[in-house]
Amino acid sequence: MNESTPNASLKRTLGPFSVLLFGLAFLAPLIVFGTYGVISQASQNTTAMSYGIAAIGVIFTALSYGRLVRVFPAAGSAYTYTRKMLNANLGFMVGWAALLDYFFIPMLIWLLGASYLNMAFPDVPQWVWILGFIVSTTLLNILGIQVANRFNVLLMLVQLAIIAVFIGLCWHYITVANGPGGLLSAKPFFNQQVPFATTMAGAAIAAYSFLGFDALSTLSEETRDPSRTIPRAILLVALIGGAVYVGSSYFMYLAHPSLEFVNVDGAAFEIARMIGGDLFFAVVLAGIIIAHFAAGMSFQASVGRLLYALGRDNQLPRTLFGALHPRYKTPAFNILLCGAFGTVGFGLTIATATSLVNFGAFLAFTAVNLCALRLTFDARVKDGAGLLRGVIFPLIGLVTAAWMLASLDKDALIMGCGWLGIGAVYLACRTSLFRSPVADALV
Repeated sequence: MNESTPNASLKRTLGPFSVLLFGLAFLAPLIVFGTYGVISQASQNTTAMSYGIAAIGVIFTALSYGRLVRVFPAAGSAYTYTRKMLNANLGFMVGWAALLDYFFIPMLIWLLGASYLNMAFPDVPQWVWILGFIVSTTLLNILGIQVANRFNVLLMLVQLAIIAVFIGLCWHYITVANGPGGLLSAKPFFNQQVPFATTMAGAAIAAYSFLGFDALSTLSEETRDPSRTIPRAILLVALIGGAVYVGSSYFMYLAHPSLEFVNVDGAAFEIARMIGGDLFFAVVLAGIIIAHFAAGMSFQASVGRLLYALGRDNQLPRTLFGALHPRYKTPAFNILLCGAFGTVGFGLTIATATSLVNFGAFLAFTAVNLCALRLTFDARVKDGAGLLRGVIFPLIGLVTAAWMLASLDKDALIMGCGWLGIGAVYLACRTSLFRSPVADALV
């Protein structure tokens, strides 16, 4: 089924527009509707500012990813950069931590999508919807990135159209209720009665909505001119995502300035029904389900590429993880493994899955910003970055990522450290207690 010969390689078929849409699919822009109520409560209705603060931190990390992918245009993302810039064994540990992010995000997305479908069709068991997501996205990803890309373009256009209509209906509702002057307000960003620390608490949650922008770097070996296309796409995804999140939360606040909701998790659905009636409520619900399908498909593709990079470098058994399907040139075994892992969602809570996702993502962001700093002072590689782009920007990203990591709750930190402990034991066994690089130890 698979092949692992030295000449096997991923096919470069993706252009700039396709890469950008994959990046937006990773973010799943409609997720702003699913998280609006929770972030509103955490930030005491300064949701737009919370998203703005989170966007700033993510954008600086995106700049670090952009610099590194120009130097190392290969699949593997944070794992590859850490391995090349810092240390092979440390690179393995970062890749191992990133697996929490990459493995649990598809499962979490399928779990969330199934919960929305279960809300619409309560007579159908939730596990049926999870299985449906897994089977369909796995099949599309094995067939190849071009097939997945065709579906991705359509699904992303639907998402963006729903967001545009949502903002348009909010605009109309606000204008009818308060006149044109009601469209301008500083309250979504600033309220004298709300401490800045409260807004920052909302930003810690809002940052989760950006998780996935970095996964674009795992598509480097399937992108034409990756050293030029990937950095631009990563930055554009962070900027567009920030604009969509800030803009959507701004207009949702103006349409519904109260924190009172029948169901906090369904706050955006209540606003959708208020501004557009039952029909638009159904459209938004369908759109969120579509968003989860697109995001799950994109993240599963990235999981396959990360495992492929680890296998090709012999940091995981090469014959399994470093193999490509002889016909489709995709890491079929890795994609199937990710799909099989998704069945864990049958018995896992959303809160637990989210915690593990955040731990892996924020640790990877911290490592990438460290690598960007190391790149600035590495005599072997000169990318022309000065003080601002080479030192200040990655430092801002580093501090932000480390702060978000430290802000995770106790359970998330315990489970994340436990996962790192398993990886450390595996690494110690394969490297004679860290005396040799893992790539040299594996056969």
